[in-house]
Amino acid sequence: MANLNGLKVAILVTDGFEQVELVEPRKALDQAGAETKVVSPKNDRVRGWKFTEWGDELPVDVPLDKTQPENFEALLLPGGVINPDTLRMIPKAVSFVKSFFTANKPVAAICHGPWTIIEADEARGRRIASWPSLKTDLRNAGAEWMDQESVVDGNLVSARKPDDIPAFNRAMIDLFSGSRAKAKHA
Repeated sequence: MANLNGLKVAILVTDGFEQVELVEPRKALDQAGAETKVVSPKNDRVRGWKFTEWGDELPVDVPLDKTQPENFEALLLPGGVINPDTLRMIPKAVSFVKSFFTANKPVAAICHGPWTIIEADEARGRRIASWPSLKTDLRNAGAEWMDQESVVDGNLVSARKPDDIPAFNRAMIDLFSGSRAKAKHA
């Protein structure tokens, strides 16, 4: 397994994130040594979604208004329908996401997570996997929708759904590790 010791990863969410799409990738990142932080436009707690009903509340580690993208080396965008649909309507959340692409930092997005990437105008020309209902949105944004369990395109790794999490986690950790190695040699 790759060593991500000390790699600072922002997990951008608000209420309605698909719980397993935050919890399982975060566990994999933490086990690889990364320092993960839940970043949110909410100040104290965010509530997950468990497939068909509300899930658990998690603490917000860093309110979005009190941080900068420069404080992180990578970004994780969990899905869930409510979460990215809300985030893409918050200009500060969209600019936070965009800044990772501008700085060529690695980004991992699963399920509906690419909605925020579309809003940040960073989907064009990319191959992106997502929940099938985003296929037309991604194509309209100039991306090629991929029906694969994980897709790496430059500094972006994406996946379709919770069943893809094992493959997504492996690809995310490889991408985050590889970008760190490139940054050290730049």
